[in-house]
Amino acid sequence: MQNVTDRIRNPFGMRPDCPSFVPGYGDANADFHVVGDRPGVHGGTAAAVPFTGEPWSPAFLSALESAGLIAGLAEGVAPDGVATDGDPTAVDPVSTDRTFLSYLHMCESDGPPDDDAYDDMERFFDAELRAIAAHVLLPVGARATEHVLETYTARAWKTEIDMDALHGEELLGAGWLVVPVKDPADWTEGDADRLVDALGELRSTDFRRESDLGRFIAGSDPYLVR
Repeated sequence: MQNVTDRIRNPFGMRPDCPSFVPGYGDANADFHVVGDRPGVHGGTAAAVPFTGEPWSPAFLSALESAGLIAGLAEGVAPDGVATDGDPTAVDPVSTDRTFLSYLHMCESDGPPDDDAYDDMERFFDAELRAIAAHVLLPVGARATEHVLETYTARAWKTEIDMDALHGEELLGAGWLVVPVKDPADWTEGDADRLVDALGELRSTDFRRESDLGRFIAGSDPYLVR
């Protein structure tokens, strides 16, 4: 497969109209795309990396590492994903491997954005999601889960947004698999293990669900579809 880009931070150069934002981060050739809400909910301000810098970040990042979605933290980076010395944005703190992290609304704000603000940021999120075209979407928290189910599946009308029930469950989307994740701030005993086990089982299967239709066209190159 041809690489989309090797850039780790903001690989597609997204520039929303706000003074400060937390851009997408990770492997732009990802199989897994972890989708959060916004910096005010899921952190990332200090390191400019989603899901870092919060009290629950060590447990969340550790679960992703145990599940094989990230390879761990760089040397000199605290368990919450923020570099301990110097400029916290000068290093790539989280070592990702076929995983990308981003937010529905990447801008930092003093208070919760309104629905119009989320709608305005949708163009950035959707463009990045479709450019990466990961096989598995992992929306984190109720808002991200509701948005992903409504936009990228036909299941929203029959799926109650109960994050305790949906946590770690595999849902079929329109070209994607969706595995909702309970908001890490609300995790209780067993939630981390439940996610790790679910992702471990998923990764042991043919989660890409691709078919090679190259035999129907001229030439010897594969033509993979899902």
